Amino acid sequence: MSESPLDESPYDVLGVDRTASNEELRRAYRRRARQTHPDLGGSAATFNAVQLAWERLGTPESRAAYDRGASARPASAPASDESEHVWATSRSRSTQRDSRPKARMYGHPGGRARDRFTTLMREWVGRGTEPVDVYDEALIHRAPSEIKHALADALAEEATARALGDLGMGYTVWHGVATERGSDTWVVDADAAASDTRKIDHVVLGPSGLFAVQSEDWGAPARPRRGDLISEGLAKGEKPVHALATRAKAVARAARVKFTALIVVLPDNALDGAITALGRTRGLPAFAVQRSVIGHFLRTGVPDAPRPAGTDMFEVRTRLQNSIRLV
Repeated sequence: MSESPLDESPYDVLGVDRTASNEELRRAYRRRARQTHPDLGGSAATFNAVQLAWERLGTPESRAAYDRGASARPASAPASDESEHVWATSRSRSTQRDSRPKARMYGHPGGRARDRFTTLMREWVGRGTEPVDVYDEALIHRAPSEIKHALADALAEEATARALGDLGMGYTVWHGVATERGSDTWVVDADAAASDTRKIDHVVLGPSGLFAVQSEDWGAPARPRRGDLISEGLAKGEKPVHALATRAKAVARAARVKFTALIVVLPDNALDGAITALGRTRGLPAFAVQRSVIGHFLRTGVPDAPRPAGTDMFEVRTRLQNSIRLV
């Protein structure tokens, strides 16, 4: 199972069409293995991806299983409830129950994006008499980019939420915070549903400060440029950090609070460094952070930034709780 629905399918990795014969697959595998072998100047990560692709398609049986959607795991992985349809669930993979105190959390991380994904997937496939498994890996890899991005958004939010839960009882987290106000409530309008452009994925309050956190997976590496992030996975002219700053300002005005920093969380392989300072955007320091270190970053906080005292944090939490509306 790929980590992200935006990753290439096994057919894409080997560079063949889905209608290729088994012999064409074998030749493509040998060619790609030579091209990507580290001893011949290739990339170890790409070489490993080629091996995994061959594991899924290398025999008629494994290929048939993948094509009919039975390959939610590699052939060599053990069959278990945790390895089947991993994209369909946000539960932890841990087999041991974690009894440590968790952060106080509100909202449903990734819920809006999952709703959009399932709606788009069923519309794309068509509603027939047979039930559709919308989390079939092969089906997802064939789906249009918009559908894969919706699932990637959900998975990114859920992965960050798991890390935020481990911050501990000193932290409060709101997931899916609406940032545009209607006549009497905070809303995200229907036209914004495609990319959730009017919500903050996570608002985090703790001893280290108040943070606006956006979880992203653009399916391509990102790098800083002029105080923002650029990536081949972003639309032309899109400025994710600037957009997050605008949404954070809306929440801050409504609750009469001040954010400590803006954070964009990305998959580890999308950023060169664990923590990248992006400068200040609309008066707030901004950072791009690898997903695996977001918990550490939030516990450590921003160097030299003022930290709320106990009574101040209680007041900020009360104001946010009274003002925030979730989507």
